[in-house]
Amino acid sequence: MLRHEFRPGRAVAGLVMLALAGGYAADAAGAWDAPWTFFLPLFLGGLGLAAAVTWASYRVRRRREARKASAENTVAPASTSGSHAIR
Repeated sequence: MLRHEFRPGRAVAGLVMLALAGGYAADAAGAWDAPWTFFLPLFLGGLGLAAAVTWASYRVRRRREARKASAENTVAPASTSGSHAIR
């Protein structure tokens, strides 16, 4: 049994932040000489990638829940979009 739902967007964001931290650590240790302008596009690109992955996983999860809700009932299903309309 899972404790919580897997969130791939957060995993991508975490991996990007670890890569940035490693780059800054290597730069601070003198092992790598990188300008600060290298890290800014990496940071913004990583956030954009994490947002895209989050959006895609949301769409997949929502579609899966809608299919599951419609397969469980033989009567007209309630709206899965959050509407409180009565059937």
